Amino acid sequence: MSTLYETLGGEPAMQAAVELFYRKILTDERVSRFFEDVDMEGQMAKQKAFLTMVFGGPSEYSGKDMTEGHSHLLDQGLNDSHVDAVIENLGATLSELGVDAASSKSALSIAEGARDDVLGRRGS
Repeated sequence: MSTLYETLGGEPAMQAAVELFYRKILTDERVSRFFEDVDMEGQMAKQKAFLTMVFGGPSEYSGKDMTEGHSHLLDQGLNDSHVDAVIENLGATLSELGVDAASSKSALSIAEGARDDVLGRRGS
């Protein structure tokens, strides 16, 4: 059985998804402020490595865990509505890239599963 990473199209698909996703995020007034002082090239590289790992591809992610990586954003007011916006943008990205419904549902389920960690509601 192939991994979600392989089903989605491997490395080229991860690159396309991350680029399209961040175009959406940076123009979404609900969440764009969280990225104002972020090195977007570095952020996109980390996100691509992270998605590759969680979707079952080759693991090269060496970044912080979800709680640690987002803790500074909690001080800026990060909450469930922002996570909703990110997941919504991810869903729109997958749809725009022509990802089938089952694969999209799997990817969004993985994203939803990180909610409590991102919002610091689970012990690290």
